[in-house]
Amino acid sequence: MPFQPPKKLDLEALGHYGVRLLGQRSRSIAEVRQKLRSRAQRQADVDQVVAKLKALGLLDDRQYAENFAESQARDSRVGRQRVMRDLLQKRVARPVAQKAVGEAFAGTDENLQIEQFIRRKLRGQDPAEYLAEPNHLASMYRRLRTAGFAAGPSIRVLRRFAERAEELEGQEEEG
Repeated sequence: MPFQPPKKLDLEALGHYGVRLLGQRSRSIAEVRQKLRSRAQRQADVDQVVAKLKALGLLDDRQYAENFAESQARDSRVGRQRVMRDLLQKRVARPVAQKAVGEAFAGTDENLQIEQFIRRKLRGQDPAEYLAEPNHLASMYRRLRTAGFAAGPSIRVLRRFAERAEELEGQEEEG
């Protein structure tokens, strides 16, 4: 059976589709707009639907960014840089994303977050013993950076467990 493109929707059906999208999960305005464009019979209908969703209070990038950043900060599985990158990838405006991330991570101790991240990833292993291996140390540093933790605090925390952590400082400029 060949692939059938989705049926194009009129204004009313497009509005129902928009509500259904937001019922599945929270989305940014740009994400909803992109989804609606792919299904609209007339592109002019997209702006009408987005305006109506905003008026109903279902679509608000500021609220979306605050909720997203707060949930990420509460779970403390990623750092502020990762949350910022994720929001920008979801096409939330930079000032809105910066404010939301700043508020969500206010009062959090990044060093403590990093230490918890390391212990969670090592699952009961002794961090000092594991990170004594240069390859493991470099790997953990890359994991911390990918998870959105800043270089300085990451190296400071890694120094607690491994004497060779200072060698990682030059790695940012090389990469």
